[in-house]
Amino acid sequence: MTSIHKYLLQAMDNYPYNLEDTLESLDFALSYDENNTMVLCLYGRMHAEQLQQYEEAKACFQKALSINVNAVEIYPYYIETLLFNEDFEEAEKLIAFALSIKGIRKIDIKLREVLLYEMRMDIEKAMELAKQLKLYTFDSEWNSTIRDTVKRLKKKIRILHGKPEKPGKRPSEDEQS
Repeated sequence: MTSIHKYLLQAMDNYPYNLEDTLESLDFALSYDENNTMVLCLYGRMHAEQLQQYEEAKACFQKALSINVNAVEIYPYYIETLLFNEDFEEAEKLIAFALSIKGIRKIDIKLREVLLYEMRMDIEKAMELAKQLKLYTFDSEWNSTIRDTVKRLKKKIRILHGKPEKPGKRPSEDEQS
Protein backbone atom coordinates (compact mmCIF):
# COMPACT_ATOMS: atom_id res chain seq x y z
CA MET A 1 0.00 0.00 0.00
CA THR A 2 1.36 3.41 -0.94
CA SER A 3 1.72 6.15 1.65
CA ILE A 4 -1.08 8.24 0.16
CA HIS A 5 -3.48 5.33 0.55
CA LYS A 6 -2.33 4.77 4.12
CA TYR A 7 -3.05 8.39 5.03
CA LEU A 8 -6.30 8.49 3.06
CA LEU A 9 -7.56 5.39 4.87
CA GLN A 10 -6.53 6.89 8.22
CA ALA A 11 -8.45 10.07 7.37
CA MET A 12 -11.52 8.10 6.30
CA ASP A 13 -11.34 6.01 9.47
CA ASN A 14 -11.09 9.12 11.68
CA TYR A 15 -13.81 11.13 9.95
CA PRO A 16 -16.04 12.58 11.44
CA TYR A 17 -15.17 11.46 14.96
CA ASN A 18 -11.63 12.78 15.21
CA LEU A 19 -11.34 15.84 13.03
CA GLU A 20 -7.84 16.80 14.13
CA ASP A 21 -6.42 13.42 13.12
CA THR A 22 -8.52 13.47 9.96
CA LEU A 23 -7.05 16.80 8.94
CA GLU A 24 -3.50 15.68 9.75
CA SER A 25 -3.91 12.52 7.64
CA LEU A 26 -5.44 14.50 4.77
CA ASP A 27 -2.54 16.96 4.83
CA PHE A 28 -0.06 14.07 4.64
CA ALA A 29 -2.03 12.48 1.81
CA LEU A 30 -2.11 15.77 -0.13
CA SER A 31 1.64 16.12 0.28
CA TYR A 32 1.96 12.87 -1.71
CA ASP A 33 -0.63 13.76 -4.35
CA GLU A 34 -2.38 17.13 -4.38
CA ASN A 35 -4.71 15.92 -7.13
CA ASN A 36 -6.16 12.88 -5.39
CA THR A 37 -9.91 13.16 -5.84
CA MET A 38 -10.80 11.14 -2.74
CA VAL A 39 -8.62 13.36 -0.55
CA LEU A 40 -10.15 16.49 -2.09
CA CYS A 41 -13.62 15.03 -1.59
CA LEU A 42 -13.02 14.44 2.12
CA TYR A 43 -11.61 17.95 2.48
CA GLY A 44 -14.78 19.25 0.82
CA ARG A 45 -16.93 17.21 3.16
CA MET A 46 -15.12 18.61 6.20
CA HIS A 47 -15.68 22.15 4.98
CA ALA A 48 -19.36 21.53 4.28
CA GLU A 49 -20.45 19.13 7.02
CA GLN A 50 -18.35 20.28 9.94
CA LEU A 51 -17.58 23.95 9.29
CA GLN A 52 -20.53 24.97 7.07
CA GLN A 53 -18.00 26.63 4.76
CA TYR A 54 -19.91 25.82 1.61
CA GLU A 55 -17.91 27.96 -0.82
CA GLU A 56 -14.65 26.33 0.31
CA ALA A 57 -16.28 22.92 0.02
CA LYS A 58 -17.51 23.71 -3.48
CA ALA A 59 -13.97 24.69 -4.48
CA CYS A 60 -12.63 21.32 -3.26
CA PHE A 61 -15.31 19.39 -5.13
CA GLN A 62 -14.84 21.47 -8.29
CA LYS A 63 -11.08 20.90 -8.24
CA ALA A 64 -11.60 17.16 -7.79
CA LEU A 65 -14.07 16.99 -10.69
CA SER A 66 -11.74 19.03 -12.90
CA ILE A 67 -9.18 16.28 -12.32
CA ASN A 68 -11.61 13.40 -12.89
CA VAL A 69 -15.21 14.03 -13.92
CA ASN A 70 -15.93 10.33 -13.35
CA ALA A 71 -14.99 10.42 -9.65
CA VAL A 72 -18.36 9.07 -8.56
CA GLU A 73 -17.64 9.44 -4.85
CA ILE A 74 -17.82 13.25 -5.12
CA TYR A 75 -21.28 13.82 -6.58
CA PRO A 76 -23.53 13.00 -3.59
CA TYR A 77 -21.54 15.26 -1.28
CA TYR A 78 -21.17 18.04 -3.81
CA ILE A 79 -24.91 18.02 -4.54
CA GLU A 80 -25.70 18.06 -0.82
CA THR A 81 -23.36 21.03 -0.35
CA LEU A 82 -25.09 22.91 -3.15
CA LEU A 83 -28.46 22.18 -1.57
CA PHE A 84 -27.47 23.43 1.87
CA ASN A 85 -25.93 26.52 0.28
CA GLU A 86 -29.27 27.03 -1.52
CA ASP A 87 -27.65 26.76 -4.96
CA PHE A 88 -30.71 24.93 -6.25
CA GLU A 89 -30.29 25.51 -9.99
CA GLU A 90 -26.68 24.38 -9.86
CA ALA A 91 -27.69 21.32 -7.82
CA GLU A 92 -30.41 20.43 -10.33
CA LYS A 93 -27.92 20.55 -13.22
CA LEU A 94 -25.38 18.49 -11.29
CA ILE A 95 -28.01 15.88 -10.43
CA ALA A 96 -28.92 15.50 -14.11
CA PHE A 97 -25.27 15.16 -15.06
CA ALA A 98 -24.43 12.78 -12.22
CA LEU A 99 -27.23 10.42 -13.24
CA SER A 100 -25.53 10.03 -16.64
CA ILE A 101 -22.23 8.84 -15.17
CA LYS A 102 -21.51 5.17 -15.52
CA GLY A 103 -21.04 3.41 -12.19
CA ILE A 104 -22.66 6.04 -9.97
CA ARG A 105 -25.01 4.81 -7.25
CA LYS A 106 -28.22 6.31 -8.57
CA ILE A 107 -30.02 5.96 -5.23
CA ASP A 108 -27.51 8.41 -3.69
CA ILE A 109 -28.30 10.96 -6.37
CA LYS A 110 -32.06 10.35 -6.55
CA LEU A 111 -32.36 10.78 -2.77
CA ARG A 112 -30.72 14.17 -3.09
CA GLU A 113 -33.09 15.01 -5.93
CA VAL A 114 -35.96 14.39 -3.51
CA LEU A 115 -34.22 16.71 -1.04
CA LEU A 116 -33.87 19.36 -3.75
CA TYR A 117 -37.63 19.48 -4.32
CA GLU A 118 -38.34 19.31 -0.61
CA MET A 119 -36.06 22.28 0.06
CA ARG A 120 -37.74 24.19 -2.77
CA MET A 121 -41.03 23.47 -0.96
CA ASP A 122 -42.35 21.47 -3.92
CA ILE A 123 -43.37 18.73 -1.51
CA GLU A 124 -45.74 16.97 -3.92
CA LYS A 125 -42.95 16.57 -6.50
CA ALA A 126 -40.59 15.41 -3.75
CA MET A 127 -43.16 12.81 -2.69
CA GLU A 128 -43.64 11.62 -6.25
CA LEU A 129 -39.88 11.08 -6.58
CA ALA A 130 -39.57 9.53 -3.10
CA LYS A 131 -42.15 6.88 -3.98
CA GLN A 132 -39.89 5.82 -6.87
CA LEU A 133 -36.69 5.53 -4.81
CA LYS A 134 -37.02 1.77 -4.35
CA LEU A 135 -36.53 1.39 -8.10
CA TYR A 136 -32.91 2.43 -7.57
CA THR A 137 -32.05 0.07 -4.72
CA PHE A 138 -30.73 -3.45 -4.98
CA ASP A 139 -30.66 -4.38 -1.32
CA SER A 140 -32.74 -3.65 1.76
CA GLU A 141 -30.16 -1.30 3.27
CA TRP A 142 -32.11 1.74 2.04
CA ASN A 143 -35.59 0.70 3.17
CA SER A 144 -35.61 2.68 6.42
CA THR A 145 -34.20 5.79 4.74
CA ILE A 146 -36.87 5.63 2.04
CA ARG A 147 -39.62 4.93 4.58
CA ASP A 148 -38.50 7.85 6.79
CA THR A 149 -38.31 10.18 3.79
CA VAL A 150 -41.85 9.34 2.65
CA LYS A 151 -43.14 9.67 6.22
CA ARG A 152 -41.52 13.11 6.62
CA LEU A 153 -42.95 14.29 3.30
CA LYS A 154 -46.43 13.06 4.20
CA LYS A 155 -46.30 15.13 7.40
CA LYS A 156 -45.27 18.19 5.42
CA ILE A 157 -48.09 17.67 2.93
CA ARG A 158 -50.59 17.47 5.80
CA ILE A 159 -49.18 20.70 7.24
CA LEU A 160 -49.35 22.46 3.88
CA HIS A 161 -52.96 21.38 3.37
CA GLY A 162 -53.94 22.21 6.94
CA LYS A 163 -54.93 18.64 7.72
CA PRO A 164 -54.72 17.46 11.32
CA GLU A 165 -52.96 14.30 12.43
CA LYS A 166 -54.80 11.09 11.71
CA PRO A 167 -57.31 10.35 14.51
CA GLY A 168 -56.33 7.79 17.13
CA LYS A 169 -52.67 8.17 16.33
CA ARG A 170 -50.40 9.34 19.12
CA PRO A 171 -47.48 11.48 18.05
CA SER A 172 -44.07 9.87 18.37
CA GLU A 173 -41.24 11.52 20.29
CA ASP A 174 -39.96 13.04 17.05
CA GLU A 175 -43.35 14.56 16.27
CA GLN A 176 -43.68 16.06 19.75
CA SER A 177 -40.41 17.95 19.60
